[in-house]
Amino acid sequence: MQVRGLLLLLALILLAAATEAGKNKKEKAKKDGSKCEDWRWGPCVPNSKDCGLGYREGTCKDESKKLKCKIPCNWKKKFGADCKYKFESWGGCSAQTGLKTRSGILKKALYNAQCEEIVYVTKPCSSKIKSKSKAKKGKGKD
Repeated sequence: MQVRGLLLLLALILLAAATEAGKNKKEKAKKDGSKCEDWRWGPCVPNSKDCGLGYREGTCKDESKKLKCKIPCNWKKKFGADCKYKFESWGGCSAQTGLKTRSGILKKALYNAQCEEIVYVTKPCSSKIKSKSKAKKGKGKD
């Protein structure tokens, strides 16, 4: 009976210690953070060239912060890294311009970025005709 009581007491002590540790983590996060709730974030500015790792600056009243960010190097620079779009399929090829077009609808604007609701993208039409039949290699040798 004493062993059960001892184990129960030990379990309660461990539970209390775990909840206290959780409270300390939450308090620490609040101390590091700011009381300001109306942050205004600027665009992601790459450290070098026009893509890759960089930072964005944010301001709120008299406070300012810098956050790390990344602009993908294959991203369309016209839209910026903070505007995410859902694109439809490519349209047919225009004989007059030689371009295909598709539109994208804004899905998400990060850090309150100023994004266009609908964007249009074009690309040159493919001049290659893709063949559907390919020779099988390594099969049918005599």
